[in-house]
Amino acid sequence: MGEVKDVVVPDIGDFDEVDVIEVLVASGDTVAVEDSLITLESDKATMDVPTPFAGTIRDVKVKAGDKVGEGALILTLEAAEQGEGPPPAPPPSESVRATPPETPPEEPAELEPPSPEPAAPEPGSPPAPSSPPPMAEPVVDPSAFNKAYASPAVRRFGRELGVDLTRVRGTGRKSRILKEDVQGYIKRALSEPAAVGAGLPEVPQIDFSRFGEIERVARTRIQKISGPRLHASWVNLPHVTQNDEADITELEEFRKEQKPAAKEQGISLTPLAFIMKAVVMSLKEFPVLNSSLDKDDEHLVLKRYYHLGFAVDTTGGLVVPVIKDVDRKGILEVARELGEISGAAREGKLKPDQIQGASFTISSLGSIGGSYFTPIINAPEVAILGVARARMKPVWQGSEFVPRLILPLSLSYDHRVVDGAMAVRFTTYLARLLSDIRRLAL
Repeated sequence: MGEVKDVVVPDIGDFDEVDVIEVLVASGDTVAVEDSLITLESDKATMDVPTPFAGTIRDVKVKAGDKVGEGALILTLEAAEQGEGPPPAPPPSESVRATPPETPPEEPAELEPPSPEPAAPEPGSPPAPSSPPPMAEPVVDPSAFNKAYASPAVRRFGRELGVDLTRVRGTGRKSRILKEDVQGYIKRALSEPAAVGAGLPEVPQIDFSRFGEIERVARTRIQKISGPRLHASWVNLPHVTQNDEADITELEEFRKEQKPAAKEQGISLTPLAFIMKAVVMSLKEFPVLNSSLDKDDEHLVLKRYYHLGFAVDTTGGLVVPVIKDVDRKGILEVARELGEISGAAREGKLKPDQIQGASFTISSLGSIGGSYFTPIINAPEVAILGVARARMKPVWQGSEFVPRLILPLSLSYDHRVVDGAMAVRFTTYLARLLSDIRRLAL
């Protein structure tokens, strides 16, 4: 009989707790080293936890829906005897997710997706409030409270916590309110930025089915988690957006010349790789844009590293992976990482260290279109660069108009840290770098 070993959650980065969304093994299963045991999901990515040991599963300690942190016990395992070799891996369970990767376009689409339409309420269902009420709010109508479809124990639980059960949506059979529903309602009230929105009028709730046929479509988990964070950034940070243009005619000609050679190396040489290098040089010239406001509001934390986040559109929603140390890498190396990490993002296989540590973020609309927009700052960063589709425009050259490829730039910045003069100097400097590819080699 082999030694019984505990398998725990490994380092998951800066997250205190993440959700277990799938358990891939059961008691009695045999596993080989690096076989996946469970799938975890943070607010930006999913990740599988592999086993460091080969052997037979004895007891699984977690289930889907649990929250776990680093060091939490996943399962116990009877390790294979030395010399036995790892047992054969079990056939893949039908429950294991198999999300085929999307076929990536020739040039990865690092996109800013349009905001989803708010979900309409079901016909006849009570409208959900736009933000939960304060927890101490007394029940206005005790008779309505007592009529809530819940057990006496759940009604007592809600009464003790001051939660109006008439405002809790039940997930039990026939919409029965469960204890977990009350707990979830409280968690949402504590996690959503209710305080920053206090005093703001609520958006009217309308039964759209009165006007015609509707369809309710569930938002993805990433959208539901990122929404409150974007709202908190928008409400707490005084956003200002500086628009500018860069003439990238020569840059694009050079990129197209180098594209076939890069492709032979398996690299998709996109404009974003050049933009990232130019952004790093601009951040070195204007280091305040590569900072964060300290919690005491009296100091800036100037970052001497250049980790650039970039927005990627996936089927589950917008994620922002990070390319580390862009200042130490060549354009081809940056382009290779962009392709690899974009693919991992679309497949939901980003690792924790691939979505942490950004000092500045770029949101590129890629080949979708558009011109100027107002990207929301990825707090606690103090600025974000929006890049739209480049277009040919006539540019006056002193004696005549000539066609030039013009790239729209939109820099949103925290006005508490960056003033307008610095912002326009930054975009002017960036545009000058992009207009002359030779400057990137200096």
